[in-house]
Amino acid sequence: MAAFGPARSFRELLFGRSLRTDEQEEHRVGTLTGVPLLGLDALASAAYGPEAALAVLMPLGVMAAAVMGPLTVLIVALLLVVALSYRESLAAYPSGGGSYSIAKENLGRAPGLVAAAALVVDYVLNVAVAISAAVGALVSALPTLLPHTLPLCLGFLGLITVVNLRGVREAGLVFLLPTYAFVLCLGLTLVGGLAKTLLAHGHPHAVAPPPAPLAHASAASLWLLVRAFASGCTALTGIEAVSNGVPLFRDPAPVRARRALGLIVGILVALLVGIAALVAAYGLHATPPARPGYESMLSQLVGAVAGRGVFYYVTMATILGVLYLSANTSFAGFPRLCHVLALDDYLPAVFAIRGRRLVYSSGVIALAVLAGALLIAFRGITDQLIPLFAVGAFLAFTMSQLGMAVHWRRRGGERPRAALGLNLAGAVATAVILAVVAVTRFRGGAWVGVLAIPALLTAFVALRRYHVRVAAETLDEGAVDFAGVAPPLVVVPIRRLDRVARKALRFAAAISPDVRAVQVLNEEMKLERLAPRWGELVEQPARAAGIPPPRLVVLPSAYRELVGPLLEHVRELARAHPDRSIAVLVPELVQRRWYHFVLHNHRAALLNAKLRLRGGEQIVVIAAPWYARPR
Repeated sequence: MAAFGPARSFRELLFGRSLRTDEQEEHRVGTLTGVPLLGLDALASAAYGPEAALAVLMPLGVMAAAVMGPLTVLIVALLLVVALSYRESLAAYPSGGGSYSIAKENLGRAPGLVAAAALVVDYVLNVAVAISAAVGALVSALPTLLPHTLPLCLGFLGLITVVNLRGVREAGLVFLLPTYAFVLCLGLTLVGGLAKTLLAHGHPHAVAPPPAPLAHASAASLWLLVRAFASGCTALTGIEAVSNGVPLFRDPAPVRARRALGLIVGILVALLVGIAALVAAYGLHATPPARPGYESMLSQLVGAVAGRGVFYYVTMATILGVLYLSANTSFAGFPRLCHVLALDDYLPAVFAIRGRRLVYSSGVIALAVLAGALLIAFRGITDQLIPLFAVGAFLAFTMSQLGMAVHWRRRGGERPRAALGLNLAGAVATAVILAVVAVTRFRGGAWVGVLAIPALLTAFVALRRYHVRVAAETLDEGAVDFAGVAPPLVVVPIRRLDRVARKALRFAAAISPDVRAVQVLNEEMKLERLAPRWGELVEQPARAAGIPPPRLVVLPSAYRELVGPLLEHVRELARAHPDRSIAVLVPELVQRRWYHFVLHNHRAALLNAKLRLRGGEQIVVIAAPWYARPR
């Protein structure tokens, strides 16, 4: 094992040491660590939710800032309804799964799968959007990096993937300081701005004046306001992550999860209300993206309150950092969702298994691969990814709200009746937002989410049917039938009578009196013709030891193949002996140094795979490794 030392040392340096199962409790998180682990997406939405609404309101000119106040009140009201719904679900569904578990339990399997597919789309797109947005901000500050946008995106994706493969607690601790630095800097900006507003009787002076709004403004239409409200509701994204990650918290997990959700929602509400108030006070507005003179709304706000000094750049750095790190919310929630789906047979079983660091590594890697594919497909350009973003989130919200409404209806009583009304109102509101986003952004990219969800549903159902079919085929609850059990006919493929082959022959003779050594003459290098000396080297020693001697079978190979003739010979033996098992004992030289892997032909692995896939029910494949000494 020492030969693997350097490889193991590098792996432990990169991912950390393996953790025992009984260390799980030590690596769960508390409330304060749970906020950056599961709340970054929600908190980062304060950076783009209000700006998304202002972007729709640009035709209103100076009136846009005044409209933001009432819109924010509605957005916050909906946010509280959704948050209250998820808060109640934390104790009812402590195993995670969020919207999927809620919808499956209360609405049925099909609606549950719709919610699961929506969450998958939401999580994957969140990672792609967060990383592309962060890289977009970086290349805006350093234009020379613009040609390297996609490699930077993939590099950042790889970095956050490695951090999450190291474990839940490590990820939470890594993101702890950036998260609270963001909250502190933006909070100080809002407090300072509100204080200036009060002292200036509602008309503060901007230290760094924002760009001028449109000179000619149009009137506000109902459709415009609905679109702005739907765009501003992107500030709700990420709220569901805590409900998916309840098992990540230390016991009592539901209590700590509720505290974390309350802290996340409280901070987000404070940020949204403060931003809306200062947008109106300073007359801030959105600027056309990807055009000369563009400036983000938060950049305008921080500049107006504090100017363009050191605090401005520190605050903007924390905003950009949190935009990038908000991808971590998906890395915390997506593997847990995959775990629950795998337990219900809607995903391969590997997604239900925790890796060496007590995280669901397969889910982390799958998320990285899917997000990487999206980044490559859209070249890491944020504007092309954002329209895909909201469909999955709001569909998941709608299914969750409907599920909780049914949950309260079943319980009955005064309190559940009030909660039922809240959840129904939330379901209607999120459904309306979903419809608006799907219609207004369909051509801009929302069609990807609209099509991806049915595709995922089809995949889930197909996997479930496969697992059910395999379970039915392999189920046998009766007593084991040992009647007619006989030693197998053992086939040992060999090239020459070296130590690898000798070990395999000894083991074969130990398990069966009927052993056939098979040599395929395919003109390969260093091929030893065994027939002339087989009696002397094998048969005589076997008889002397009192065991039936292995027989030698020599097969010609007209086309220089090894696997084909051997596979056909094994099939012929199976047909000739239908009442016996045919055990193929495959000798294999195993090198202990990983870099020796490329120096061998790996025919043993190929033969093993072909026998398993095409051998038949009678065939049993046994590996007979011989380990080379490390050098």
